Amino acid sequence: MADEWERYLRQQVELGGAEVVLSRAVRRSGSQSASPDAEPAESAEQVAKPDRQIAPPGDRPTVRPPARLPAWTKGAPPIPGPGIAVESPEHYLLGDDLVSLTTIEEVSERIRTTHCCGLCANRTNAVPGEGDPNAKLFLVGEGPGATEDAQGRPFVGHAGTLLNGILEAIEVPRDSVYITNILKCRPPQNRKPLPDEIAACIPYLHRQLEIIRPKVILAMGSTAAEAMLGVRKSLGELRGKVHTYNGIPLIVTYHPAALLRNPNWKKPTWDDVRIARQLLDR
Repeated sequence: MADEWERYLRQQVELGGAEVVLSRAVRRSGSQSASPDAEPAESAEQVAKPDRQIAPPGDRPTVRPPARLPAWTKGAPPIPGPGIAVESPEHYLLGDDLVSLTTIEEVSERIRTTHCCGLCANRTNAVPGEGDPNAKLFLVGEGPGATEDAQGRPFVGHAGTLLNGILEAIEVPRDSVYITNILKCRPPQNRKPLPDEIAACIPYLHRQLEIIRPKVILAMGSTAAEAMLGVRKSLGELRGKVHTYNGIPLIVTYHPAALLRNPNWKKPTWDDVRIARQLLDR
């Protein structure tokens, strides 16, 4: 009977009759009538999409783009394996009293006012070094040139200009590092330092490193590398390794002056410097 009544109502609507609204669901054969107090059934769309609370604009988390890596990291070589490990000699073994000097300025003043080898007599100025006394990166070259001797500052000639550019490229300002040399006085005609000159001057370097205690050392050139590591090896043998000086990582690379003579060494130097830069971030 219910089916016949529903067909009748549909025919009336199709024929233009008035719409009929049923207050109660029509029970089909085989089904149970709905309870008057039952809540209306949710549609499939409502079930599939539960209510979501939308946070006001001020409470929504800020989505930031990923940080861009510095340009110097592109193509940077991985940090290599370990090399030579050395410990500096005790000062009493060297016969000096530098341990009584407790600041970098005290060491610099001692260098300026003391003659420790034959080079001191002919110098215009001693070149103790310069930079941040709390530097994380410590740079060591061979010895002062003519411009450095005239000004009493390290790496201020053409090689210094190139070095400044290298430091800027790895995002390490020059004034944030400490720069010095194995020798604090200029050898005649910029010749290679003699063993006795190195032996007389290197205690100052040891004391500078003890006071500053940097995170990474960059030895620039074979003279600096051999003197600090106490070996006689080629630069090629010493590059590409992480040596340690008193437990501090030490990277060997070419001297900036050598890059002015041979630009082909700029690429390997750039790799060495980026290895040192990565060690700073560890």
